[in-house]
Amino acid sequence: MASINPYDFGLEKNSANYVPLSPISFIERAALVYPNHVAVIHGDFQFTWKQCYERCLRLASALKKRGVGVGDTVALMAPNVPAMYEAHFAVPMIGAVLNTLNLRLDAEAIGFMLQHGEAKVVITDREYSGIMAHALPMLEERPLVIDIDDPEYEGGKLLGEKDYEAFLLEGDANFEWSLPSDEWNAIALNYTSGTTGNPKGVVYHHRGAYLNAVSNILSLGMPQHAVYLWTLPMFHCNGWCFPWTMAANAGTNVCLRRVDAKAIFHAIKKYKVTHFCAAPIVHTMLINVPEEARSGIEHRVSGCIAGAAPPASVIEGMERIGFDITHVYGLTETYGPAAVCAKQNGWDELPLEQRAELNGRQGVRAPMQEDMVVMDPASMEPVPWDGETMGEIMFRGNLIMKGYLKNPHATEKEFAGGWFHSGDLAVVGPDGYVKIKDRSKDIIISGGENISSLEVEDVLYRHAAVVGAAVVARPDEKWGEVACAFVELRDDGQVTELELIDFCRERMARFKVPKKIIFGPLTRTGSGKIQKFLLREQAQAL
Repeated sequence: MASINPYDFGLEKNSANYVPLSPISFIERAALVYPNHVAVIHGDFQFTWKQCYERCLRLASALKKRGVGVGDTVALMAPNVPAMYEAHFAVPMIGAVLNTLNLRLDAEAIGFMLQHGEAKVVITDREYSGIMAHALPMLEERPLVIDIDDPEYEGGKLLGEKDYEAFLLEGDANFEWSLPSDEWNAIALNYTSGTTGNPKGVVYHHRGAYLNAVSNILSLGMPQHAVYLWTLPMFHCNGWCFPWTMAANAGTNVCLRRVDAKAIFHAIKKYKVTHFCAAPIVHTMLINVPEEARSGIEHRVSGCIAGAAPPASVIEGMERIGFDITHVYGLTETYGPAAVCAKQNGWDELPLEQRAELNGRQGVRAPMQEDMVVMDPASMEPVPWDGETMGEIMFRGNLIMKGYLKNPHATEKEFAGGWFHSGDLAVVGPDGYVKIKDRSKDIIISGGENISSLEVEDVLYRHAAVVGAAVVARPDEKWGEVACAFVELRDDGQVTELELIDFCRERMARFKVPKKIIFGPLTRTGSGKIQKFLLREQAQAL
């Protein structure tokens, strides 16, 4: 007879010892413990945590009175304004699912997302009334439309039944909300960029949102009451879960409607901003701002960079202007940051260029992610830690999506073998740190040799005249494929194709050097990533 494990008897979960994890609980605590601390700043408006919490309760209550409940989708088309922040708590308070829409997409893409996600309510800012006026008629049934009539913006039209502030008055500031019955319940819906075909709807759960919010604090060493500047769009992976992070540390959210380098430095100085997050393109903007716009910052500012593999020159440039940069890595499917280039003792003593190279790696798994490995996708065996052998980055753990909405085939494919397949090709260094070499679809095979487009781009970015670079494969009769570079120059940048090719030859093997360089602005996705599929089409047509 098998013995009974004493730890399995009389020790069941109950309401006293188990509560489903949900980031909604963070704002309740912030309002209780720090009711008078400033939570949100937007133009001339400031809300304390007590006021912010009450506004969230009103929004949740108003939505519920309009019939919104568990499993319903509430979509937002808005920049980084208080309504966007409040929705991250109010919508899941009633069991509904938040769908933040990409502001840079066209009406057709927005219409697809609203229909596919079955949005019951759409809250939209006046600035995007033109797009929404075309998107809403595409839906089979018109949802309830609420306008954000933000005094910080002039123009646009009101499309909805009433404005956001009036809608809040329908709600009860003492509304009694509840945690989800299961932490696996959906909290948010985020659509991928959709560069080929229709975008996929990535579904997050409460548990993952809770854990990644805490993971952000640990990864960046964020102190209590951090002051966070919203340079990162909240629509992108729910702002990498930072709306919930800022409630967890009871900090201050400084809203920013539009990314502008001078406005960023002004806000950093005025509000003593301690942290911000942004894609490499935003950091490049900051590096190139005239020195007088940057002067006067006397406190430590920590920046987080992700969204695309950053050139070491960008991290180096940010350090030169006095910012402490941490590189994180992830995808929409991983709640944003699921890996971090965790800094080691001794790195600060290294020369800047070497330090930037180390900090530019994708690093190791984030504190709340269970596992991150680089494996051969065919054999599913980990690659050796030699810094040379390429494999695919794969994740497993709590910071992985539930799956793709209404797309079980795609979900099954991405989870093949019990791991989430990122599609990013990388190597692992002897210290266990991961470095991306390319997307699997972006690797260039020239005469049997692999060329990492990221490696070539990194060299191009080091030229003083270059502000943007993308490298793709171009068909070649002799080699099969060769590297073709598309380069965007600074406003005052001057360099010829031959000069840039010679610059590359001095810094890399000759077979990796681009055989053709095309100058001009680079087209980007809504999340700031360069649309390489368009560049491939261009290169093939040359």
